[in-house]
Amino acid sequence: MTDKKNTLLIKNIKELFQIEKASKLKVCGLEMAEVPSLKEAFLISENDIIIDFGLMSELNKSESEFQTVINAQGKFVMPSFCDSHTHLVYAGSREIEYVDKIKGLSYEEIAKRGGGILNSAKLLRNTSEEELFSQAKSRIDEIILQGTGAVEIKSGYGLSTESEIKMLRVIKKLKEETPLIVKSTFLGAHAVPLEFKGNQNAYVDLIINEMIPEIASQNLADFVDVFCDKGFFTVENTERILIAAAKFGIRPKIHANELDFSGGVQIGVKYNALSVDHLEFVGDEEISHLLNSETMPTILPGAAFFLNLPYAPARKMISAGLPVAIASDFNPGSSPSGNMKLMMSFAMVNHRITAQEALNATTINGAYAMGISNIAGSIAKGKKANFFITKKIPTLEYFPYSYGNELIEKVILNGKIIEN
Repeated sequence: MTDKKNTLLIKNIKELFQIEKASKLKVCGLEMAEVPSLKEAFLISENDIIIDFGLMSELNKSESEFQTVINAQGKFVMPSFCDSHTHLVYAGSREIEYVDKIKGLSYEEIAKRGGGILNSAKLLRNTSEEELFSQAKSRIDEIILQGTGAVEIKSGYGLSTESEIKMLRVIKKLKEETPLIVKSTFLGAHAVPLEFKGNQNAYVDLIINEMIPEIASQNLADFVDVFCDKGFFTVENTERILIAAAKFGIRPKIHANELDFSGGVQIGVKYNALSVDHLEFVGDEEISHLLNSETMPTILPGAAFFLNLPYAPARKMISAGLPVAIASDFNPGSSPSGNMKLMMSFAMVNHRITAQEALNATTINGAYAMGISNIAGSIAKGKKANFFITKKIPTLEYFPYSYGNELIEKVILNGKIIEN
């Protein structure tokens, strides 16, 4: 008999999406157009693990055996979103730069004036660790209620050893004190700080010789990232940083090809990056490299929308047989939202992908891009009991179609209902 104390039954589910009978790590190419599902289904979790699901007609347990029973009549259940690229630990906001963008200044022009990442770095250095945690916790609470169950968070607004470590300690505390699955990424190579202006190589030396060893000694980073792009870090800089991180067993995730054909995709593939992210500038050469790799192409629809950039060619990548993940890029300068439902909508309208492809990209493929698709990103026995229940809606397509409306009724993380 199932232990009543720690069990949850969701019954009469109109449709249960992203089910897995056989485990998979990612979904590629034409397979992304399919989302396995069951209609008129049930789902059972025990403690923080999914232990069973199936058709209501096959449910052979009494409701009295469960601590909690939810009737999902007319509603959908989906696995929680896995947001594999965010910068949600930051100080303050940058809405004045938003006005600058409207007036016609480019991302690069704002950065050259000391805005952008350098502006966030200045704010962060003057903000206490406790206040940083408080601000980030509020953002975490917000994205949980928007359906996110796993999130990757980058440093990169410190740009000094002390401040980068401060950010990573905040991320570690978020891992410990929130119900989300949290992965941390060291992004010291996000921009060149003002004190190293004109001497980028010296800053790269600092990252390699001081930051990475200290961060590794404190076990503060799951991944390392570099903004390998026009006006930021070169392929040569990137390679030096990745070689240094590899000595400590830290796998890369690369900011690549947001502003130009930077070589970021190729260097990411060369060093077995778990993902290469942004990808507004991707052609046949980049696709060819990715096809022969274990690297997940990740698009950030919110950033492209907010900065009015070209849109990553997701349709072309999927047609070529690649997997694609979608992440929010939640940050104060170029994507001030962690709403993954909204990212699905942006991806469908601007990147021309289907609702099924968008769901795969925000769940199982997002999980892969965080190295957690063995425990998250789908509904499967043995995986984390992280999922959400929608309001009564007619179809899967309606979920991203109704982009301005909140359609998530209940969020369950680790088998527990999250209260507003």
